Amino acid sequence: MFSKADIEKYFIAEKQESLLFIIIGLAAIVLGAVFFFGLKTSFYKGAALPLVLIGLLLGIVGYTVYTRSDKDRSRNVYAFDLNPGDLKTKEVPRMEKVMKSFVLYRYTEIILALVGLGLFFYFNKNEAQVFWKGFGLALCIMALIALTADYFAEQRGGNYLKGLKDFLDSLR
Repeated sequence: MFSKADIEKYFIAEKQESLLFIIIGLAAIVLGAVFFFGLKTSFYKGAALPLVLIGLLLGIVGYTVYTRSDKDRSRNVYAFDLNPGDLKTKEVPRMEKVMKSFVLYRYTEIILALVGLGLFFYFNKNEAQVFWKGFGLALCIMALIALTADYFAEQRGGNYLKGLKDFLDSLR
């Protein structure tokens, strides 16, 4: 049976994963800066770009979710007790939108990983284009990291949405 504890558990896990996104994002940015400014070969300069750009994206998304999670948690715990209609009119549509977004993220991350892999292998033997080899490798790695993190977030979100819907159905 879905309960307030399930809402709490979902948003605590969401907040923890968003902190992981922030840490990964910051680590990627730092690594990208080291690659660009410290290791001045074309391979590392190429790798620096996806590290910094995707690292920024992960950090910003992580920070946004992290700062929002506590408000979402308390709003939905309150609604569970005092106004379950808000769960139906606000939280379920929000989560359905989130779940649709995960599909878009998944395909984007798969495409980026494949493009990165393709660049890496296409330019693997071409020493004149080693920049693109580094770019491709870092793009593939960062896309796979994001894909893995989003996979777990999508699974957790799907379970949470199903629990919400089951709870609301039980009220009828």
